[in-house]
Amino acid sequence: MTTVLVLNGPNLNLLGTRKPEVYGRTTLSDVEALCRAEAAELGLTVEFRQSNHEGELVDWIHEFGWEAKAGRCIGAVVNAGAYTHTSVALHDAIEGIELPVIELHISNVHRREPFRHHSYISPVAVGVVVGLGVQGYPLAIRALSQLSRDAG
Repeated sequence: MTTVLVLNGPNLNLLGTRKPEVYGRTTLSDVEALCRAEAAELGLTVEFRQSNHEGELVDWIHEFGWEAKAGRCIGAVVNAGAYTHTSVALHDAIEGIELPVIELHISNVHRREPFRHHSYISPVAVGVVVGLGVQGYPLAIRALSQLSRDAG
């Protein structure tokens, strides 16, 4: 069965308790369940990961880039958290391995602090989902699936 990677960056392990007025009360475990349900509907499996460490995220992007090249992965939904706005390393990893990525943000970053308006991920992403809450995750999985079929 083909896999989709759902990659979550720093502080997303606090989802549901950190700034619920911005991110809601849904936990990361709840998000994982949403993703697994959507993927199952599409005949996909989910590899769901979270790390507060930039290098680990880079390693996972490399790992799943090779899986995509081998036809075992359709791409990744990446919520890089604050690394979106700071990480040239994540940009370079995505670009270098050519992993199809949909960048995801739970909140509308364009309505927040100005430093959140810039993304190092967007230029190397095939798409961006912003401000739709945790429902953005299944939408991004569905979009990756469709893009994969269209390219197939």
